[in-house]
Formats: sequence, structure tokens, C-alpha cells
Amino acid sequence: MSKTADSIPTVALRGGAHIPQLGFGVFQVPPAATTTAVAEALAAGYRHIDTASAYANEAEVGAGIRASGLDRSEVFITTKCANIDHGYEKSRHAFKASLALLEVDYLDLYLIHWPVPAHDLYVETWRTFTELAEEGLVRAIGVSNFNQPHLERIIKATGVTPAINQVELHPYLQQHGLRREHAELGIVTEAWSPLAKGAVVADPTLVEIAASHGKTPAQVVLRWHLELGNVVIPKSVTPERMAENLEVFDFELTADDHAAIDALDRGQRTGPDPDEFIGPQGVLPPK
Repeated sequence: MSKTADSIPTVALRGGAHIPQLGFGVFQVPPAATTTAVAEALAAGYRHIDTASAYANEAEVGAGIRASGLDRSEVFITTKCANIDHGYEKSRHAFKASLALLEVDYLDLYLIHWPVPAHDLYVETWRTFTELAEEGLVRAIGVSNFNQPHLERIIKATGVTPAINQVELHPYLQQHGLRREHAELGIVTEAWSPLAKGAVVADPTLVEIAASHGKTPAQVVLRWHLELGNVVIPKSVTPERMAENLEVFDFELTADDHAAIDALDRGQRTGPDPDEFIGPQGVLPPK
């Protein structure tokens, strides 16, 4: 294992799997660029790759992992069930399709991408997920973009609590209530759009904190996520930025830094409301 990979802490998930706390996301990475980006990320030290059926780059993610020369067991792979694949049978077929595209025989983490309450099939889909876990085809199962009522409903219906909930989370949308719910239920919080599509890196408060540590605002925000206990998946196709995003383990934020960042919360989303989003095939939520 590389020195960088060894420095990334892991977070225990329900069921016994351990997820690297800092991963590499491939949302909106074109398929033609994905294989190289994944291989470069793994060379830089990442060991957690986050994709989704809706991103249309699962095959290229698998190719990038194979190109890295790493053993399958060394890379934590997350993918997600698309909104059009909700339902008991459809979600099982979607899972098998993702395995085939990635060219692996198991997943480390499988997520319901969005609840799509308008279709009211997420409970049925979650039942499939619980069976996939029981069959040993996936090490951990979870959800993405679920609000508190969605979580409570699937838990009540199945008795199975998600290992993780991947949600939009950044200094401008801190999700305090949902994070408290996660803590009470033993659900790990994972952040997508951790930099609010880059909006937070110009924030004067974050610029000032970064200067005090000799770091960039992006590194400060990633460090903030890590210190909160969030799993975080920044995205970049630039090797220099990939490396920069990993250089967040050699400093700590102060209590005053945390208080200043807490004060930035404004409930501002960069993506859609999970209670309303449907998303036809090929149309993705902005991140």
C-alpha cells in the first residue's frame, strides 16, 4: 500500500466493511476520460472510487481499476441504482448489470441513488438490497439523498438500517438535523458536492482560515468534512488537484475555525430537493 493510501483513515460501516473516508468521485467525468482519471487517482493514493449507473461510466471505472494493477480487494467500489431501476426485480437486474460493466463479482457498497417518492418504489427497492447483502453480493448497502422520513420508512418496513446516506453537504448546506438523525441510527454520513460546486472556495472566511494554515480553501473544507466524521468524495480529473485533495492529513482545524465554518450554513443547495427529484434516464441532478 502506498504511503498516501495508508494515511487515509477508514470508517466502519454496518455489517463490518470499512470505507476509506476520503474517496474519488467520477460524477460528470466523461467515459472517455474516466479510465485514465481512475487509474491516476489510484496511483495518487485513493482507494475508494464512487460511481453510479446513471453516470454511464461504470465500465470505464472498472477498466481504470484494472489498469492500476491493484488487486480488487484493495479498492473500495461504490455504485448506485438508477431512478429508472427502482422496484424489486428491476433493481436486482440493475445490480447485475453494474457488476458486469465493472467486471467484478461483488460490490463494496451499493446505494439507492435517489428515493424518488413520486414513484413510491424505494421501499421495494430496499428489500432487494437487503437480499443482495444477505447473499454476499455486496458488503454494505446504503442510500443516497434520503431525507429523514425516507430513512424511517425503509427501516420500519424492513428492519434493516442503511450503512450510509450520501447527501449534498458542504459549508453552505450543513444538514445538521439529518446528521443528528444519522448519528442516532448509526448511519455514516457521506458528502457529495463537498465544495458546493466550487462556490465555497472563494468564501472570505474559508480563504482566511486557509491562509492561517498554509492550505487552500478546498483543503480546509475537505479537512472540515473529515473532522466532522463525514466520508467525502471530491472529484477532479487533474492529477495535481487529485494530489492536492489528499494533502489534508497534516493539519487540524481549531475550535474557532469550526465555529466560523458553522456560521456559514445558509441551507443552500446546488442540487435538487430529494422530495421532488425524479430525473429521467440520462438527466442527472447538478452537483
